[in-house]
Amino acid sequence: MTCVFVQIRCKPGTTYRVAEAIVLREIHSELYSTSGEWDLLCKLYIPAGADVGKYINDNLMDIPGIERTMTTPTFKAF
Repeated sequence: MTCVFVQIRCKPGTTYRVAEAIVLREIHSELYSTSGEWDLLCKLYIPAGADVGKYINDNLMDIPGIERTMTTPTFKAF
């Protein structure tokens, strides 16, 4: 599995609805509310062999209220 962090910018007034939709899909490991440029921070584990972009597109980007995302891949822990 590949661990990625996805920062999510929501349309104004939709952050709680977006967070609830993510929680109901049970695709995340951790989900946080943040302040600043991004509204949510989501930690995901992408199945081995899956295309990261397609996985995020298919499982996250169709949630109403998501305006933009930024994905940060992770590598071996020290």
